[in-house]
Amino acid sequence: MMNGYMTVQETADKWGVTPRQVQILCKTNRIAGAVRMSRIWIIPEDAEKPTSDKRKAEYGED
Repeated sequence: MMNGYMTVQETADKWGVTPRQVQILCKTNRIAGAVRMSRIWIIPEDAEKPTSDKRKAEYGED
């Protein structure tokens, strides 16, 4: 697409998650530099996959 940016599908393939999960991460501002252009999200190629805090919340931080 654009130099230095990936689509949601490309990011999902790279990180091993579903495209919907990438969209949710973008919408909740968990991916630094992700920008919505019209109806699509563009994600910087060097963006890091956010870590999940879900397990910490479920099991505590022991």
